[in-house]
Amino acid sequence: MTQPDYTTDHPVLVTGATGFVAGWLVKRLLEEGFVVHAAVRDPSNAAKTAHLTALAAELPGQLKLFGADLLTDGSYAEAMKGCRVVFHTASPFTSKFKDAQRDLVDPAVTGTRNVLETANGTESVERVVVTSSCAAIYGDTLDVAAAPGGVLTEDVWNTTSRLDHSPYAFSKVEAEKAAWDLARAQARWQLVTVNPSLVIGPTVSGASTSESHNLVKHFGDGILKAGAPPLEIGMVDVRDVAEAHMRAGFVTAAHGRYITSADTVSFLRLGQMLRGHFGDRWPFPTRELPKWLLWLVGPLIDKTLTREFVSRNMGHRWRADNAKARRELGIEFQPVSAAVIEMFQQLIDTGAVRPR
Repeated sequence: MTQPDYTTDHPVLVTGATGFVAGWLVKRLLEEGFVVHAAVRDPSNAAKTAHLTALAAELPGQLKLFGADLLTDGSYAEAMKGCRVVFHTASPFTSKFKDAQRDLVDPAVTGTRNVLETANGTESVERVVVTSSCAAIYGDTLDVAAAPGGVLTEDVWNTTSRLDHSPYAFSKVEAEKAAWDLARAQARWQLVTVNPSLVIGPTVSGASTSESHNLVKHFGDGILKAGAPPLEIGMVDVRDVAEAHMRAGFVTAAHGRYITSADTVSFLRLGQMLRGHFGDRWPFPTRELPKWLLWLVGPLIDKTLTREFVSRNMGHRWRADNAKARRELGIEFQPVSAAVIEMFQQLIDTGAVRPR
């Protein structure tokens, strides 16, 4: 691995700076002494940005807040002025939406185009790092079996998600495709994408800011007390994801896509991790529910548990190769168990989950 060049003579831009991954990325950039242009929806909302300004007061770097909106053409132009590296992390990650096109796909795709088209018009920009996802690599767990050797790599693309089936994954693959189309149409700046699996760990702000927090909440609110779904998923510590962004931005030889995933974890194993630390006073699952039962009753419990989703995701193995990120970026992935425990403890401390 080429060592990262953390030369701080140019500011850097982070879009969606109040987000889960972005918070840790801003912290790392400030630690290295960068001037960070933090683009947020409303820079006057101190409740949303206080944790970032507090970090800047303690660390060597400087923070400058800018207002910007994913769906507004040119809204990132002022924030991008003079920046050499742009980190585009802003993208919706939620299961609570009314219109998948409007609430997921349009912000992800249009926002990516707006940021990258602004990069086209900003002479100082040399590299853009886009936060993509393993969801742009696969749509359903069943897809993993079709990958070469049954293992996901950066060469694999999600071809199975649709607007009406796994719309979040569909939004991520469409946004990343748009990013690569724009990157290939020019020759001045370079695109690198970071493709994390499920990101877990504590937040810098203390607030729950990601759909992954809602998933971990379910291990404490009793929803999974009867049993865990037979589902495997990749997981990674949020601090490793932030570090991958740093290396993707400043390792000279970084290129292409980087799978950022530390381990494969079943929902049952996740419950076991939590029980091993927090004990029996929480309703952590102790067994797996049969797939046939979830296929039968899933749609009645949760609209996202369609029979197509259950059939294509439950009872299948999930495997991904993180060798490229380890080799080229020098990432040493941390055990996910510690991050899961810290995440759940933060949910307890903030009252997001309570003993039952």
